[in-house]
Amino acid sequence: MSFSSKVKGELSLHFGNGRHCEIAEMAAFVNICGQVVDFGENFWLKIQTENFYVAKKCFTLLRNTFNMKAEISTRSGGKKHRGKSYTLVLRDPLQAETLLHATGLLFEEAGRREIVQRIYAPVVSSICCRRAYIRGAFIAAGSVNDPNKNYHLEFVLADMSTAQQLRDIINSFELDAKVVERKDHFIVYLKEGEQIVDILNIMEAPLALMDLENVRIVKEMRNDINRRVNCETANLNKVVGAAVKQLEDIAYIEETIGLARLPEQLEEVARLRMEYPDKSLKELGSFLMTPVGKSGVNHRLRKISTIAESLREGKGEPE
Repeated sequence: MSFSSKVKGELSLHFGNGRHCEIAEMAAFVNICGQVVDFGENFWLKIQTENFYVAKKCFTLLRNTFNMKAEISTRSGGKKHRGKSYTLVLRDPLQAETLLHATGLLFEEAGRREIVQRIYAPVVSSICCRRAYIRGAFIAAGSVNDPNKNYHLEFVLADMSTAQQLRDIINSFELDAKVVERKDHFIVYLKEGEQIVDILNIMEAPLALMDLENVRIVKEMRNDINRRVNCETANLNKVVGAAVKQLEDIAYIEETIGLARLPEQLEEVARLRMEYPDKSLKELGSFLMTPVGKSGVNHRLRKISTIAESLREGKGEPE
């Protein structure tokens, strides 16, 4: 089972925040998966989905919250789609109208009745109801990547207006969701691991949240170790490269004029470097007859390098 399916499975079992929250969650299902069939003065409501969790949660909410029993049918996907599709239908016009009123999709004014595709503000006016709406939207149209691979959570919606409204509801929790168009759909998405943790908390999916946090901790530790190793490797390569250059300069001086021609302090450092090619500057300094620090050894080695460059250019020994 994918991580996304685990999250939806956990969210589908969440009940108990009150009837107002259950109405908000149902509103998400109706907005995203619902189809209103208009028979003039009467309506039917059809909810069609390929997601078992949507069908299960809608059926339960209709029964427990609205005391309605929807007709439910399943159909195999056939050759193109391996899974099943589920259809829930409210054929009773009174029940359909009651549900559309409650979720804010049925707009009535001056004797005119109209179905309006919207997230009805009074339905999501409280924080708990906004949580419920996001939860329903995720079950209906959301997905989240396996955190072992990368961080990405999205909602795939059919129209820009619904996508923008959902984005605004998510961002009311101080997140930074964005909307992008992809082919003929509109995607509300989050890409940062910390924000995905936050939205799992908002939707009240503690088990998925803990799984994600555990993966984040391991990944952060691994990244930290890699950064340290890379830094240490870079420093080691730098030290080795400098030591090789120092040995080349010392060997050139010995072949041309001999190390004995160097000032006593430089000769001592040169011979120590040849004897201990893998030692650090600090360690070399401690081996001197009169010990000096890292900067002192580095200063002497730079002088040796200057002498070697002068000899290579045919200028003789610098004074």
